[in-house]
Amino acid sequence: MYNFTITKKMNQITRNIMMIEPVSFNFNTETALNNYYQKTDSSLSESQIQIKALAEFNNFVSLLRSKKINVHVIKDTIHPLTPDSIFPNNWISFHSSGEVFLYPMFAKNRRLERRADIIENFKNEYIISQVSSLVHYEEKSIYLEGTGSMILDRVNKICYAAISLRTNESIVLDFCDQLDYKPVLFRALQDVDGKRLPIYHTNVMMCLATDFAIICLDAIDSEDEKKSIVDSLHKTNKEIIQISEDQANKFAGNMLQVQGDKKYLIMSESAFQSLSEKQISKIESYCSILYSNLKTIEKYGGGSARCMMAEIFLPLKK
Repeated sequence: MYNFTITKKMNQITRNIMMIEPVSFNFNTETALNNYYQKTDSSLSESQIQIKALAEFNNFVSLLRSKKINVHVIKDTIHPLTPDSIFPNNWISFHSSGEVFLYPMFAKNRRLERRADIIENFKNEYIISQVSSLVHYEEKSIYLEGTGSMILDRVNKICYAAISLRTNESIVLDFCDQLDYKPVLFRALQDVDGKRLPIYHTNVMMCLATDFAIICLDAIDSEDEKKSIVDSLHKTNKEIIQISEDQANKFAGNMLQVQGDKKYLIMSESAFQSLSEKQISKIESYCSILYSNLKTIEKYGGGSARCMMAEIFLPLKK
């Protein structure tokens, strides 16, 4: 394999994203072991859940495309069964250096989401200089689930990561070493049946945009860790917009800033409805807000708008 580095101006946001159209979306019992945002009941059959999720997905894609955001929609395959394939940002990331990273996944059925054909097809449009795999860590039963686990400040090369069963510290450090990022590590917790348990992914409690950060500081019990994050955000000129744990539970941390005909902060309808007028005003002083109804996907999948979008920072072919 040839290996070269592409030098270009770093951007925090992109207009190019990948989304996976679901064919068998459902409640995933394997991920529910430590994703406390997932909920299940008997009100809908499996086929009804898929139908509703697909409708939400299609409406979301249409909304994004209407704002001149370039969405690459790739249809999932019926076999193997991958109920969480709608959340591709956990298994792959695309970087402006031309590198593609593949990640070790906690749930065995999520490992089946990794598809070489997707990478091959992107080579027709984008420059891919290297595919770097961290998948071997699965043999040690330790995991790092992409930009679910890591919030990347791509301009300042800082990686924010809340350590959990799905975000292993040693793999974060390996990733940071390979891409020359500075790690900012902390513990983010949530109340579950009277206990403080780790939040499974960093991106449900933190979002980083060009000029601001949305973060649930109440989830960080350690004052030293909280100070470290706040100091880092201030040093990189990010205004901090705080959200509560209740708002994080409504996916107000699971947002992504994307470039379309202008800058947009993308979120779900549930997230938007949880925000106060003051928070909305703060966000809109920097960019427009775009939201979509993702209630079925949030309920049964335990993820929201940000999880559904894998950003593509790869250089375009001339």
